[in-house]
Amino acid sequence: MSVAQITTFGYTDSDVARKVAEGKNNSQPRRRSVTERAAAYARQAPLRSLATIGRSAQLTGAVVRYSVVDTIKLRMPVHELVEQMWLLLKVTALPALLMAIPIGAEVSVQVGGIMNQVGANSLAGAASGLGVVGQGAPMAAGLLMSGAAASAIASDLGARAIREEIDAMRVMGVDPIERLVMPRFLAMIAIAPILCIIIVFAGVFAGLLISANVNHVVPGSFWQSFGAFATPTDLAFSVLKALIFAAIVVLIASLRGLEAKGGPKGVANAVNASVVLSVFCIFMTNLLVSQLQMMFFPARLA
Repeated sequence: MSVAQITTFGYTDSDVARKVAEGKNNSQPRRRSVTERAAAYARQAPLRSLATIGRSAQLTGAVVRYSVVDTIKLRMPVHELVEQMWLLLKVTALPALLMAIPIGAEVSVQVGGIMNQVGANSLAGAASGLGVVGQGAPMAAGLLMSGAAASAIASDLGARAIREEIDAMRVMGVDPIERLVMPRFLAMIAIAPILCIIIVFAGVFAGLLISANVNHVVPGSFWQSFGAFATPTDLAFSVLKALIFAAIVVLIASLRGLEAKGGPKGVANAVNASVVLSVFCIFMTNLLVSQLQMMFFPARLA
């Protein structure tokens, strides 16, 4: 071994290179296995879900409080409220009408074929009453609000969040929940019954046209069976579902929009999450409300 190969500390050049390589390997973080990642997710997911539920409840309480207080103190931003109502109605009214026509037609076509086989054409109106009024109209309104309105709200608030407008409002002493979320909440609550009624009328008339022209059902018989099975209670629960869906959509979209971060990608993720969560919550809420309706207001002939 030559002298040139001996370092100051008594190590050869090969020993030094090996030590340096070992140090680099030890400095790199160890990649966790799939099992470890799954276990970490199982531990953290419930906590994150509970935190999200808590923030949603806090946002709901703040929106309701501001709605009541501003109404009593006559501080309601009427101009902002009307502007948001028109914006949300503009993006949902026409799709609601276009969605209602195939819903009513599909119910009449599917049920009409079975009723022709059993000789019960006179009950075609009952199918429209139970299918469109009871389930089709509120679900169509909820899906429209979760698709069009939720994406509009989440993208607007998310864009404000990544531009730090939300933080600037807090610095100036303006609560973004009172200034931005509360008008959108009340606007959605106001237009939800309108969307539901539009879908009910368009769907029932589409079912009437299909039943009269395709299944050769007498219009008088259609309306008689419709009035016998579709009660005012069904219409009231349909509007109630639309109101609940509207509240759920606005709260989820507002929460995701206000918490958006990470630039345009964060806004896109907020919009995607708001739509997916809104659809899931709408289906679960519809199941719960329908079950309560069957328990306390069972179906009966009018």
